[in-house]
Amino acid sequence: MNPDTTALVLIEFQNDFTSPGGAQYDAVKAVMDSTDMLANTQALVEQARAAGVSVMYAPISFADGYPEIASDAYGILAGVKAAGAFKQGSWGAAIVDVLAPQSGDIVIEGKRGLDCFASTNIDFILRQRGITDVAIAGFLTNCCVESTMRSAYERGYRVVTLTDCTATLSEDEQRLATEKNFPMFSRPMRNDAFLEELGCDVLSKA
Repeated sequence: MNPDTTALVLIEFQNDFTSPGGAQYDAVKAVMDSTDMLANTQALVEQARAAGVSVMYAPISFADGYPEIASDAYGILAGVKAAGAFKQGSWGAAIVDVLAPQSGDIVIEGKRGLDCFASTNIDFILRQRGITDVAIAGFLTNCCVESTMRSAYERGYRVVTLTDCTATLSEDEQRLATEKNFPMFSRPMRNDAFLEELGCDVLSKA
């Protein structure tokens, strides 16, 4: 892979998922710990950015009262609403400090659902930058990561899913997504293998 035509998309590395006290932290903590995903992602971002990869953040947020979510919502978005998660301007919706965007990084605005492509201009930005390869990390493995992976695949990007930089609600869901679903729409790989394909000298985790 060529770093100049590769983007790393970081989905929902926000305090409500990543940090103690976050609205969804307890739900994902066990899988985060098992994959060591936060430390893996810190090391990955630092090295990918230094190599010239476009680093993009895709946070989700909602206005007070969650007007963007239907009153009779069900499934994952109903759970977000019930937990009071990802409220615009709140600590929970902020990107975790250890992965704070740096100069030259891009924060994608407008994510209100599962698929990063659905309500944002990420496709426009990727094409404007000449991106052909998209690597995806973040939350939830079998939800927003998988939805975005499928959309990127459908749009003709060459997709990598970073198995040790993702987390979800249970070990079973993590395993089934990464072993069964990811290979259908992407090349699943660990972050060190991805960095090696970029020509990086892989360093130890932060």
